[in-house]
Amino acid sequence: MHDTALLNLQWADALVDGLIATGVSRAVFSPGSRSTPLILALERRTEMRCWHHPDERSASFFALGLARHNHQPVALIATSGSAPAHWYPAVIEANRAAIPLLLLSADRPPELHDCGANQTVDQSHLFGSQVRAFHDSGPAQRGAEALHFIRSLAIKASQQSRWPNPGPVHLNLPFREPLVPRQIPAPSPPGEAQPWSPPRLLPDPQQINRISTHISGKPGLILCGPDHQERAGFPEAVTTLATRLDCPILADPLSQLRFGEHDRSRVCCHYDAFLRRNSFSRSHQPQWLLRFAAAPVSKTLLDYLAQTKPVTLLCSPRGDWPDPLHQSREMIRADATALCEALSQTSLTPAPADWLETFVHAEQQAAACRLPAEEIPFEDQLIQQLIDWLPAGSTLFSSNSLPIRQLDSFSGSGSKRLRIFANRGASGIDGNVSTLLGLMAASETPVVGLLGDLALFHDMNGLLTARDLQGVIILFNNGGGAIFGQLPQAGLKQFEAHWLMPTGLDFSHSARLYGLNFQRVTRQTEFRPALEQAIQANGVSLIEVVLNRSLSLQRQHDYWQTVARD
Repeated sequence: MHDTALLNLQWADALVDGLIATGVSRAVFSPGSRSTPLILALERRTEMRCWHHPDERSASFFALGLARHNHQPVALIATSGSAPAHWYPAVIEANRAAIPLLLLSADRPPELHDCGANQTVDQSHLFGSQVRAFHDSGPAQRGAEALHFIRSLAIKASQQSRWPNPGPVHLNLPFREPLVPRQIPAPSPPGEAQPWSPPRLLPDPQQINRISTHISGKPGLILCGPDHQERAGFPEAVTTLATRLDCPILADPLSQLRFGEHDRSRVCCHYDAFLRRNSFSRSHQPQWLLRFAAAPVSKTLLDYLAQTKPVTLLCSPRGDWPDPLHQSREMIRADATALCEALSQTSLTPAPADWLETFVHAEQQAAACRLPAEEIPFEDQLIQQLIDWLPAGSTLFSSNSLPIRQLDSFSGSGSKRLRIFANRGASGIDGNVSTLLGLMAASETPVVGLLGDLALFHDMNGLLTARDLQGVIILFNNGGGAIFGQLPQAGLKQFEAHWLMPTGLDFSHSARLYGLNFQRVTRQTEFRPALEQAIQANGVSLIEVVLNRSLSLQRQHDYWQTVARD
């Protein structure tokens, strides 16, 4: 019987060796019996750094944060039964955001299926269309050819998670008992490395000429949405193209274009405000739109594009179709940087002189608009102070709902390098704490999170991994789902009970439970000192900023009205 335990370990060793051969160096696992061979194989390879979390949902989002940091696959391991089902929200986000994950689910062998055996469910194609590929290895087999097979399957899965459309890949791995060898032998020597680099998709020359002819000399826009992969050289390439065309770039807060040393003279980031000015939006009708990456955060911008209906050219090298407005005239399957470089080398005529000037003027006016300073904490003041305080090279992660929209409105732009992330693939409330902590674990530079109170509540279990990390969590506590206050549901008498749902929690208890440093901010002047203290403290610090929901909503409307005033 114990030959089976050794066989399981050899099988898992070969699989892990295949992952390492392709450059996979990080793994996250949750406890379980059936996954024992995988955990043993991972832990005994010095090339592999491992984290663990008893909650599979939090573990999966932690792995997502690790992978998001450098866009390299992370292995995620769970035992059989319902355990891997807890990954589902993170798998959905990884699918939509093109984040490479390797989902290694241990399973019962075939003879225990469909017979009422405990902790045995059908794990075949568990994640449906949310994964790039599914493989079931079958139980461990003997012989060199069998070990070569499982190693090559790991190599295949690793590459499938990276290209052509990065995302999660599911490997289901049945193991027969016994699972723990009496003696654990030394691992076999590592196999040959399998280095791999994704190809660069070059644009078709005929398509380049056709696009160049269409956009040359006409008023148009370049829209850069959330960039989940941070394409190398893209900021320089797209700003060079904008210079040739003399057109504005509308940069989403997650585009990685608002901050950095590249030319930002044509980059607009206050469009969510100035496009609310009817006289501006009616008089500025773009004839073409060159779009990169996913749809933007701003609904105002999407509404403007829906009304103006520019001829839309969408660059999407992954093969997906990120066009919620259904306006794309032409889909460009090419590397975004290569596309910009190729277009810049064609004969382009700038847009009419006043086209760019009016956008830049509107941007400058909106950026200069400042509401009166208040002692009560308000999001515009807090975000502007946070951006000013963040050290160059920092990473800022935002939860969804109001925080990312407030970041869109008030982040501004600057020359210091900042990376800004959010889980905008599916824009869920799930796993924001764990994603943030995964980023902290992966980063050597400061990482700060901006979370709403419901986002923190939803993933408080994730705080368990904070004990060995360093970073800052800023909690905007506005007493529930305040974003619904901007929607028609706010007028319903059941609004507070059914949509707002304030928790009434004292988050200092959460900080104490998980060993976090804690500060509560109730005055604007307390915020900057709290940041300074948090960044110098050991461990993760939680700064709770207590906000007045109704006053914040009114101030947001006051800002929009001030900018939109003709």
